[in-house]
Amino acid sequence: MVEVVVCRYGEDLAWTRNLPRGVRLTIYDKTEPDQPNWPGSLRLANHSRDDFAWLHHLAERYDNLSDWTIFAQGRPFDHAPDLHRVIRSYAKEEGAVGRPEFSWLGFLWETDDARGRPSFVTWSKNPERRELNLEGFFQALWGEAAPEKVRYVGGSQFALSRSAAHRRPQDFYLRARDLSRTFPDAAHAFERTWDRIFLAPTLDETLFGPSGMRLLKPVRPKPAGATSRYG
Repeated sequence: MVEVVVCRYGEDLAWTRNLPRGVRLTIYDKTEPDQPNWPGSLRLANHSRDDFAWLHHLAERYDNLSDWTIFAQGRPFDHAPDLHRVIRSYAKEEGAVGRPEFSWLGFLWETDDARGRPSFVTWSKNPERRELNLEGFFQALWGEAAPEKVRYVGGSQFALSRSAAHRRPQDFYLRARDLSRTFPDAAHAFERTWDRIFLAPTLDETLFGPSGMRLLKPVRPKPAGATSRYG
């Protein structure tokens, strides 16, 4: 079975009505309490960002995870414009033979050092230009030093097999969920480390350009006044 797990914070989830038949849908709704939940969603406390919802799902559903789970934001197409095509391919089992057990979903590939430079420090929603303490995050979660560089796909969206999720014990996801509530800027640390969370191969350095980035689609300016919780 294929399942799509969505983290909502007030977004219009009309797009979920177009999921292929047979795909299971779970929505964690972190919208403020005075706002209506999306029909059929599960209320979840608004800790951190998507990371808290993903880790909550992995911890609480550990023993009955779907064969494949696709984790998507409430507005997933900002980072993964081809998400519907990806979901259809999983639902039809296209390319199932040899499919990676963990796949990043997104078009913006980035590289940061252990202090979140350059991506996090120069992020438009980080006007004070604070650094990201990946060294402290690695020590807190794994008890080891952070690598010199982390390579990731922006957006915290990915597809995951049950067997890949089970490479870690349930207690790991419980601890990680607690860390997502307490560690400063935890969402951005998890965004950069989902491959390590699931013991998947890291992205090949040779696939990145000299700047440490790789764009899989043209980046167009957003319309004036357009905003997104996710950046």
